[in-house]
Amino acid sequence: MGGRRSLLLFVTVALCYSTLYSDSARAEVSTGSEDVLGRNTPNLLVDDLDDEPMKGGETFAFQAEVSRLMDILINSLYRTKEIFLRELISNASDALDKIRFLALSNSELLGKLRDLEIRISFDKEAHTLTIRDTGVGMTKDDLVNNLGTVAKSGTANFVEAMQAGVDDNNLIGQFGVGFYSVYLVADRVRVVSKNNDDHQYIWESDANASFTIMKDPRGDTLGRGTEITLFLKPDATEFQDQDKLKSLVGHYSEFITFPIYMNASSTETYEVEEEPVDVEEAGEDEEKDTEKTGEEDEELEAVEEEDVKTPKTRTETRTVWNWERVNEVKAIWTRSKDDISDEEYESFYHSQQSTDSTDPLTWTHFQADGATE
Repeated sequence: MGGRRSLLLFVTVALCYSTLYSDSARAEVSTGSEDVLGRNTPNLLVDDLDDEPMKGGETFAFQAEVSRLMDILINSLYRTKEIFLRELISNASDALDKIRFLALSNSELLGKLRDLEIRISFDKEAHTLTIRDTGVGMTKDDLVNNLGTVAKSGTANFVEAMQAGVDDNNLIGQFGVGFYSVYLVADRVRVVSKNNDDHQYIWESDANASFTIMKDPRGDTLGRGTEITLFLKPDATEFQDQDKLKSLVGHYSEFITFPIYMNASSTETYEVEEEPVDVEEAGEDEEKDTEKTGEEDEELEAVEEEDVKTPKTRTETRTVWNWERVNEVKAIWTRSKDDISDEEYESFYHSQQSTDSTDPLTWTHFQADGATE
């Protein structure tokens, strides 16, 4: 509403029903190398597919509006290209919300994947960034309709708003074109998705006029959910910088209620036992060069005995990969209002109202207890 400032209402409702997901133990997996531990990740690896995995797939032409939209995004929003991460995290959260809602009436929909979460990993050698969720997933028709078309009115309004100089960051979320922002940083994008009502499918496109879809030849490897792999452009390697990526993910997941994990590396030291020295052989060689007195022989025997008791070790380092939770901060509506600053309230408001740049006039934060059947 023009000129009026919005009223922000916080309502925290404590519902008495069982949590639909749990934080299970995160096991570290060894790759078989003493220098690198835990690099194997539960996401699909790029080399799991052939060099031309989509060769037998079905090709579709992008809707004209989509092609136009991607051209605008790639050439106009390059200054704020990190917004792709915000959009992918937001989409993943929406997919998790949907399966959680559906499971309220049918818990069997969760199957074995009861952990509702988002996982992010990168591979510097393959130049990829991967985001995976255990949400509702997409059917083949969903992939065609959701990733191949966009409303004409939305595209027209988006272009009009851009020409009017509206904030680029807000435009992406407002007109529902967030997914296509991946082409700000990627030459090629692969989407693997599994919905409970369909087989697992692969969607892939290099931002040209078409995209390809095929049934995943590997079968059902996800269980449920969606995995998006970005094949990064040469000038987008910054999104494989661990510290920067962790900072961006933390920033854009501030108000996401689902756990977000990032596969991060650290260096640790460990002790390695050195190969034992054959002291008898060493003693024989030494006797050939020098005559030993009785006193020296006793000292040598004492040293030999000590060597047997205490093996020598050396310190080495290795890289360890672990899943680290990025969004440790509790959701604002689960915290006491006494612990929340005005800046946090305002930040939360703007995160939910991308079309409104004004600050909220006031807000109310209260709790109400209830029960559900």
